[in-house]
Amino acid sequence: MYKRLFIIILALCVGLAAGTGCSRQEDSLKPVEVSLPGENTLDLSVEVSGRLSEDPIERVSYNEDELSVETLENGLLSNKVLRWGIARKPNNQTPDADPGTPELIKKYSSFYIGDTSKKEIYLTFDEGYENGYTAKILDVLRDNKVQGVFFITGPYLKNHEDLVKRMVDEGHIVGNHTVNHPSLPDIEDKKIEEEFMGLDRVFYEKFGKHMKYIRAPKGEYSERTLAVTQKLGLINMFWSFAYDDWYRDKVRGADYAYNIVMRNLHNGAIILLHAVSSDNSDALDRIIKGAREKGYEFGSVDNIAVPTDGT
Repeated sequence: MYKRLFIIILALCVGLAAGTGCSRQEDSLKPVEVSLPGENTLDLSVEVSGRLSEDPIERVSYNEDELSVETLENGLLSNKVLRWGIARKPNNQTPDADPGTPELIKKYSSFYIGDTSKKEIYLTFDEGYENGYTAKILDVLRDNKVQGVFFITGPYLKNHEDLVKRMVDEGHIVGNHTVNHPSLPDIEDKKIEEEFMGLDRVFYEKFGKHMKYIRAPKGEYSERTLAVTQKLGLINMFWSFAYDDWYRDKVRGADYAYNIVMRNLHNGAIILLHAVSSDNSDALDRIIKGAREKGYEFGSVDNIAVPTDGT
């Protein structure tokens, strides 16, 4: 009987290899203890790249040598620290990512924007820690029938499982922002695996789902980290709009948040907002309604075609 059951399970694993697959589940459920840290252990002073200017003159660019998508002479992938950046444009035009970066991340099955031929946009929220505003954000998304993506850290899952459960129950996507929020190029391959798969393992044990999308802490990555995470079956989701909304002591009001988001809407926009901001939570309902008045609709990132190579 047990032999027959083993054969059935093995056959199912082979048949599902192209989907969620048993191999991914087994890898993320290795019998190792995962300890989630407290929130005060994380460095959240800088969440994303500061290069978010609407003035192209201030934009930092990389040349081709700095963004090599080929292996180095020693056969290793480049670990040069890259910081995701975009240059905003007026009149709801598509912003520019740093030269060479769209091609680089595409090579490793990652993306930062949706279909620019469609007036469809996507809301994503980074959750390094809880500041009392996520419940209101979830209320607004529920009332407006909008799906969001919430990128959580280890401490967030440990201390706010009730909010994460609500995200799952209400049909949102929960993404992986690592256990400890390190800069990925600073840590070795095995540690990158532990940061993402350790959090995925705990999430799977609690909710029976895996975390497919990841977001690099501080917006810092390298070709090496892209390759490592791709090998783990993970998809890096960057963004085409963000602003400096992660500071605890910089409150500028709902009007500021509403206006900066509205003037930067564009087709296929992946919008990054930090849920620690009262400005964002207070403005979110107006942002959703205002975007719809302009003809935009809110989509699911699961419907964005993920590149499989650099062609």
